[in-house]
Amino acid sequence: MTTELILLCLAAFAAGFIDAIVGGGGLVQTPAGLILLPLFPVSTVIGTLKIPAFSGTALASVQYVQKVKINWKLMSIMILLAFCSAIAGSFLLSKVNNYFMKPLLLVILVLVALYTYSKKNFGTHTEKDHSLNQQLIYSLSASIILGFYDGFIGPGAGSFLILAFITLLGFDFLKASAHAKLINLATNLGSILFFAISGRIIFAIAIPMAVCNAAGGSLGARLAIVKGNRFIRVFFLIIVIGTILRFAYDVFFKHS
Repeated sequence: MTTELILLCLAAFAAGFIDAIVGGGGLVQTPAGLILLPLFPVSTVIGTLKIPAFSGTALASVQYVQKVKINWKLMSIMILLAFCSAIAGSFLLSKVNNYFMKPLLLVILVLVALYTYSKKNFGTHTEKDHSLNQQLIYSLSASIILGFYDGFIGPGAGSFLILAFITLLGFDFLKASAHAKLINLATNLGSILFFAISGRIIFAIAIPMAVCNAAGGSLGARLAIVKGNRFIRVFFLIIVIGTILRFAYDVFFKHS
C-alpha cells in the first residue's frame, strides 16, 4: 500500500496544480484512484478523492480571493445551490451507473475545444449586458446543473464552470477561474458530506493526498495569477483536449 499511496500523492499534486488553473484535476486523480485502489467500491474511491479535491480547491480559492474581485452577493446563492445539487448528484451516483453520460460529454467537449481554439478573443473580458434577472437565471442554472454533475460524475466540472462564467457572464479567464473555484469548493463539500455520512471515505489515504493536492493547488493558483489570461487560455485548451481523449477512451475502447 506504501507504493500505491506515493503514486496517489503524486497524482494528487498534479491534479491540484491543474485544477487550480483551469479545472479538470479529476482527470488525473480519479483514474489514478480507480487503478491503484481496485479492491474498493467505486463510490468509496470517489468519496475518498473528494477530500484532496476539496483541500486543493480551498487553498487555490484563498489565493484567488486575495487577487480577484468577487461578486459575493451572486456567489452566496450559487454556492448554496451548487452544494445542495452536489449532494443530490452523489446520492444518485451511489444508485446508478453514470456511463451513459460519457458519449454526450465527449461531443460537448469536442465542440468546446473547437470553439475555444477558433475564437481568439474567447476568455477576454467582454461583460454581458444582462439584466439582473437574466444574470440570476444563467448563474443559478449553471450552479444547479454543474453542481449536480460534479457530485454525480466529476471530471471536467471545474472546466465547465469556467466555460459557463465566460460564455454566460462575460468574465475573463482569471475572473472565471476565481469564481469557479468557489463553486467547486461548495460541490466538493457537498459530496464529502454525503460520502462521509455514508462511510465511503478512507481517511488514511485521503489525508496524505489532501496535503499534496493543496500544495499543487497553491502552486497552480500563483502561476495562473502571475501569467494571466493568455496562459490560462492555452492551459484550458490542453485540459479540454485531455478530457476529450479520456472520455473517448472510455466510450470507444474501455468496454470494447
